[in-house]
Amino acid sequence: MDQDITIYLAKAEESLRTAESEFANGRYNSCANRCYYACFQSAIAALLAEGIRASGQWSHEFVQGQFVGRLINQRHLYETQLRRVLSDNQTVRDKADYRPELVTATQASRALQRTRTFVAAIRQRGGVA
Repeated sequence: MDQDITIYLAKAEESLRTAESEFANGRYNSCANRCYYACFQSAIAALLAEGIRASGQWSHEFVQGQFVGRLINQRHLYETQLRRVLSDNQTVRDKADYRPELVTATQASRALQRTRTFVAAIRQRGGVA
């Protein structure tokens, strides 16, 4: 299980670094996509660290519901300001991936800031600096 946590944190870090690079190069749709996945992957690591597992694949609905419901609302392990990060970033990712609209620099910048905060909080709680 510890290895799984380490793997998901590594994936989250890679996704965050990719989001940073995509933003720096003006690829805001790709940035939004990687921001969401950085949060999704780090949320999985946080759930695993607390003994919460998915039956089968990790669905977006399950991860978001368990992270907010169990880790924030019930166990108070993370700040309430993180409550909307996954859903807000998914909204921007959906725009980037599925709608005939472009993500703006401002939207990507905000997603990136939310992502940095989210990933850092999980890294800090997991003792991984």
